[in-house]
Amino acid sequence: MFRTSRTVLVAALTGVLSVSLASCSTIGDSGSDTSSATSSGSSAGGSSAPKQTTVRLVTHDSFVAPKELLAQFTKETGYQVQVLASGDAGKLANSVVLAKGNPTGDVVFGIDNTFASRVVDAGALTPYTSAKLPQGAGKYALTGDAAKSLTPIDFGDVCVNVDDAWFAAHKKAKPNSLDDLTKPEYKDLFVTPGAATSSPGMAFLLATIAKYGDNGWQDYWKKLKANGVKVTSGWSDAWSVDYTAGGGKGSRPIVLSYNTSPADTVKDGKATTSALTDSCFRQVEYAGVLKGAKNEPGAQAFIDFLLGKTFQASMPANMYVFPVDPAVAIPAEWKAAVTVPDKTLEVDPAKITANRDKWLREWQDAVSG
Repeated sequence: MFRTSRTVLVAALTGVLSVSLASCSTIGDSGSDTSSATSSGSSAGGSSAPKQTTVRLVTHDSFVAPKELLAQFTKETGYQVQVLASGDAGKLANSVVLAKGNPTGDVVFGIDNTFASRVVDAGALTPYTSAKLPQGAGKYALTGDAAKSLTPIDFGDVCVNVDDAWFAAHKKAKPNSLDDLTKPEYKDLFVTPGAATSSPGMAFLLATIAKYGDNGWQDYWKKLKANGVKVTSGWSDAWSVDYTAGGGKGSRPIVLSYNTSPADTVKDGKATTSALTDSCFRQVEYAGVLKGAKNEPGAQAFIDFLLGKTFQASMPANMYVFPVDPAVAIPAEWKAAVTVPDKTLEVDPAKITANRDKWLREWQDAVSG
């Protein structure tokens, strides 16, 4: 779900244990969250390679799957799941690229549209097109070669969030737009994860590029810098340490997060925070088969499972993202807190591919100058 990771938010909202493991950790059996169990099979001559019964999932720290769901996958397919968490979605993408051809796992989940082209262009994936893609989910698919290698699983909107209760308590008008964040009355009040180290941070950079254009976004960031924006390494620092409505009760009442984040602040049926809908960039997460996977059939089966109605229906509550299957209902309580923008800020994927490195250098210059 989008993400430095959403782990802190997910834990607060659901109370479900996050399956967030070190890169080489495994636990349990088919009734546990993950398993590394394997069994050997051979032909009559005993010369065939052992049958792979484990699917190694490389993902970000925000991946959450209740043990009964993974047990269901094992029951349906015979494959058990070993979860290899890899930090934020940005770090995940980098690790997949660095390990291309010799991956640590079989299947990856959590590559988003801000990093997808980098992973595909590096040749880190094996083409796979799932026949299980729900009707209506095709609108989230990538274009060109990327569509052959990455399957859309969920989406969410990265948006600036405002602590409405803080502004009311301090008798101050809250910001209503991206432009407002550069005004003196909001000096030292905004915190955002960085574009170079966080996928939501990268999404926000792209939102400003879409909003202010090739010749204006750098000046916007310079104004943010001059107005005291704080840039953190990832979402969890911004949300749980610096944000006034986050877990750490920080000092900044404006944070970059998600349009679903206000649902974490509902009191007496009403959210105490809100998202600025003119600031939102849609983030889509994908799954793909890693090139060089030891268990390619298992990887394909797991992608199919992610697209099934049972898993799709579990995603809002467990990972706080929207399923790509439009037939799956979202939680009723979201209606009191979550606003889906009529229109999101967009940047063409081909343009992201061509300009990402240059934009990141220019962004770094703008925020460090």
